Amino acid sequence: MAVASPLLSSSQVRSALHRLQGIPAWALLSLVINGLLFVTVMVLLRQLGRAGDMPSAANAFAADQDVAIAPLEPDLGMRHRLDYEQWVALLAAEAQAVAAIDAPRQTILLGDSLTLWFPDQMLPGHKTWINQAISGENTDGLRNRLHLLDDTSPEAVFMMVGINDLIWGGSAADLVYNVRMMVDYLRQTHPEARLVVQSILPHGGESATWEGRDRLAAIPPDLIRQVNDQLKLVAAETGADFLNLYPLFVNGDGYLRADLSTDGLHLNENGYMVWRTALALFNETDFRP
Repeated sequence: MAVASPLLSSSQVRSALHRLQGIPAWALLSLVINGLLFVTVMVLLRQLGRAGDMPSAANAFAADQDVAIAPLEPDLGMRHRLDYEQWVALLAAEAQAVAAIDAPRQTILLGDSLTLWFPDQMLPGHKTWINQAISGENTDGLRNRLHLLDDTSPEAVFMMVGINDLIWGGSAADLVYNVRMMVDYLRQTHPEARLVVQSILPHGGESATWEGRDRLAAIPPDLIRQVNDQLKLVAAETGADFLNLYPLFVNGDGYLRADLSTDGLHLNENGYMVWRTALALFNETDFRP
């Protein structure tokens, strides 16, 4: 059963206390080390494909996990009308609220609309997930607001950011540099936290229906792969972990799989199911108390 503090009922901060059972941690670590995370998620995708339609897949997930699946479109209410500065102010208030009540097992999500729209009920359980994502966010913006998290006490921080840098003509070098600086900053302010850099996802290219499809099509698939290689190197050099989601979402031509996306940029429920499964397996590889 999900537990939410009344203080945070109007925010995206949720307390998810669902117990993940089944495979022991040592076995999950072995799966990841041997590259079987990819195989595990591919099996899930095949199962979803056999399910036929999305509602049945969602219901099967809910039955297995005792979790209700929320609509994919987030219930952001008045937040749809917020400008960037208002978003930052709102997320700052949410971070302060979490810090004030010292929520247990805080896990912070940082990123753009891909992270923002992650359905709360699909996030792995037994953690207090704090979604600090903003639609359209880039690495400059995220780097400039990291100090708002200084008073929180995260157990882990998951970051996926950078696609908007490329969409709007930013350089890959600046993107990677900003991620490195953010990991360094988070390491200084939250030395006990597990820091996880997540790969950038592929995009749908010319087949995308997103309104900025021309800008997407201008980003070569090879550039996404190169950026991810650099992000992996940043993680290794800074002591962060690297969660490579890219292979789970890419098709044979180097673009985002259409069956996991709504428009060639954003994810559908199957896409979030894949991401959720990867997060759940990845979380179980952390042996620190």
